[in-house]
Amino acid sequence: MAKGILGKKLGMTQIFEADGRMIPVTVVEAGPCIVIQNKTEETDGYNAVQLGFGDLKEKHMNKPMKGHFDKAGVTPVKFIRELRLPAPSEYTVGQKIAADLFTAGEMIDATGVSRGKGFAGTIKRHNFACGPMAHGSKSHREPGSNGPMHSGPGGRVIKGKKLPGRMGGANVTVQRLTIAKVDLDRNLILVSGSIPGAVGSFVILKETIKPNVVKATK
Repeated sequence: MAKGILGKKLGMTQIFEADGRMIPVTVVEAGPCIVIQNKTEETDGYNAVQLGFGDLKEKHMNKPMKGHFDKAGVTPVKFIRELRLPAPSEYTVGQKIAADLFTAGEMIDATGVSRGKGFAGTIKRHNFACGPMAHGSKSHREPGSNGPMHSGPGGRVIKGKKLPGRMGGANVTVQRLTIAKVDLDRNLILVSGSIPGAVGSFVILKETIKPNVVKATK
């Protein structure tokens, strides 16, 4: 059964192993999450479980949301996401999922909304190279040629061209991160390394889809 949990990124810190090694970790408040709905191929065309996390005040709900929570018989939650399952869900509506779903040493994929960086040029946004920095150059940080364009009076830049624009604020997944520690008393999961998102943002932790990938050695 595929495993996954919703949580909130609390920030980063560091822990020390028994041999004295320091490990930078991201602290995630993982759950408790509540199962709101089960979806199956017969009723919805695909298998998934709908999870919710975070308290939501009634004044912030609309009628469709209230009806959805009332039908499930659960308390309103702020952050709702679906996790696809290979087979019909083994979860039950109303069931609570806590940090004990994972153990130290497991590998996960972390998904979150990256921090917004505003309008950025091609050098920062797409890792373009700089132009000549001498005084005679008139193209220090410009993107340069836009490449082939359609001929005729309706010429335009081809869609998908890497150009300046808004950077960040997009869904990002970092794969194959290792869980360094699980604090069951406080529902905390410490993930080795960094994960996408600002402090206080919601994230999704799922078991990795690439458990058997072997890192290349030099």
